[in-house]
Amino acid sequence: MRSIKRIFVHCTAGNQHQKIADLQAEFKRKGWKNPGYNYVIQADGTITQLLGEQFVSNGVKGYNSTSINVAYMGGIASDGKAVDNRTPEQKESLLKLLKELKGRYPKAEIMGHRDISPDTNGNGIVDPWERIKECPCFDAKEEYKEL
Repeated sequence: MRSIKRIFVHCTAGNQHQKIADLQAEFKRKGWKNPGYNYVIQADGTITQLLGEQFVSNGVKGYNSTSINVAYMGGIASDGKAVDNRTPEQKESLLKLLKELKGRYPKAEIMGHRDISPDTNGNGIVDPWERIKECPCFDAKEEYKEL
């Protein structure tokens, strides 16, 4: 059994209506043995497990061996900019899934991929200008701090 320290929330940085097969094909094109996420939540709220929790997904380089990675389809506006475009169904399913995962891994911290960015000014906060990426396009630490 892996020791899970973090549950990372991601966006797929693509179209909200992207197909699971297209996402999996993208991972294969990148040459990854395993997908980037253990779970993906589609626009209609459907949760799809891409990889068992006992396996290491490719969500956050340097952290994957002790993490579960969860993504929602979307995160990019039509103009190509980062946006929190989760549907109500995605929000509901994401909350449900994170509660379940937190139940299995009570010591794991829920955070967004962007929270791994370096705190270059040392103020204890990853400020927006310090983020390497915007993923998941909302503050997952704040939204799920009560879990």
